Amino acid sequence: MRREHLPIEDLRAWAALSDVSYSGITIGRLSEDRGCGIITTTERIGEESIILTVPSHLLLSLENVWIHAKSDQHLKEVLDAVGDYSRTARGAILIFLLLQITHTATSGSEKVGVSNPLTQYVKFLPEKVPLPTFWTEEEREPLVGTSLEAALDAKLKSLDREFTHLQNSTTSIGWCQRHWWSIETGGLTFDDWKQVDSMYRSRALDLPGTGHAMVPVIDMANHASGDATVALYDTGPDGDAVLLLRSAKNPQANDEVTITYGDGKGACEMLFSYGFIEDTMTSAQELFLDLEIPDDDPLKLAKKAVAKSAPGFKLFLEKDSVGWEGDFVWLVCVNEEDGLDFQLLQTHDGGKELQVFWKDCEMHDVSRLRGLLEEDRLWEIFHLRVIATLQSRVEQQLLALEQSKIRIERLEHICESDSYRTALTLRKLEEELMLQAYEEFEHKVSVPNE
Repeated sequence: MRREHLPIEDLRAWAALSDVSYSGITIGRLSEDRGCGIITTTERIGEESIILTVPSHLLLSLENVWIHAKSDQHLKEVLDAVGDYSRTARGAILIFLLLQITHTATSGSEKVGVSNPLTQYVKFLPEKVPLPTFWTEEEREPLVGTSLEAALDAKLKSLDREFTHLQNSTTSIGWCQRHWWSIETGGLTFDDWKQVDSMYRSRALDLPGTGHAMVPVIDMANHASGDATVALYDTGPDGDAVLLLRSAKNPQANDEVTITYGDGKGACEMLFSYGFIEDTMTSAQELFLDLEIPDDDPLKLAKKAVAKSAPGFKLFLEKDSVGWEGDFVWLVCVNEEDGLDFQLLQTHDGGKELQVFWKDCEMHDVSRLRGLLEEDRLWEIFHLRVIATLQSRVEQQLLALEQSKIRIERLEHICESDSYRTALTLRKLEEELMLQAYEEFEHKVSVPNE
């Protein structure tokens, strides 16, 4: 679908008309590889101060989307049609963004939606966000063996399910059929859905008191972690979003004002959600590996039915060592002969409910399993079994990385692309973290009581 774009130089006028107030900063172009950002216009001396205020009605949040729907019948029709999906921040905001794009792409008596300040703001957003969801199959090749490979595959399938749900839910709405789905007159594609997804994921902030929301102008700030973070975002007493200069910072005129997208986020998540890995990142920080229950496990289906956590585990750097977490692993590594049991019980309303037991003690919460195992006389055996499982899975992932190296070396023709270089950085950082994890697991298996 055709998108209209406005030059970033016009954002100042939009902000003034929309009652966005700021002091000592402007929005401008940075170096070619960093796009646009927030820049100081005067020297700021070290005291915490508000440099930008965005009125609460401009926040693109779940609550505000539904407020907009009260005066926009087209928006409300779609929100109602997709059901529970529009009751989530992500669902409501993606649909709102799609309606703004549709509004600018239609005209005359066929105009869709109602214009509002955010309709114009969407026009300032980048034409394309370089997230891996837009990479070609060839560009995704270097991700083989990384944790992002599975995450990206799952994300693309999830986006496809969302898009299909949107289509199935709105085909019967006349204007949706004409402007979105009709072969002759419709213009909405899967790429458009990926586009609004990328807008949301790369710009959404977890704003105190509001939750996940897109915050105009503040979301123009680029990321810098640790001491390099210049400003913090917060919620003011009236519900407005504010950007505060950190008290320890003394930016000079023409310095960039940065925020953090999350210092605790690993290399995979940064590339997945924002399309880059920070140059200063020297470790993957963390990564998630999926874990399959063996096919010969007679309790496989029951375990999958009661599991509440993601089917895998997270490795993370903790000071100088590698830690891990994942309730699912404990469920994978114990069986009926150990004391794990499942029973199908009848509920008060006549239905059936699967209950899980550990040595005849009912577990209402499967996450309690580790605690019960720690109290068992065979704890050391269970713990060793889990460590061996983790080590085996890490070894499998390292092997996948190693085996893919020859294929990647053949991609010389794309070696200068940003996607290729970033993917190689991710491979290097994750390989180092997994090698360290493997060695530490090996030590625990060899010297289990240490």
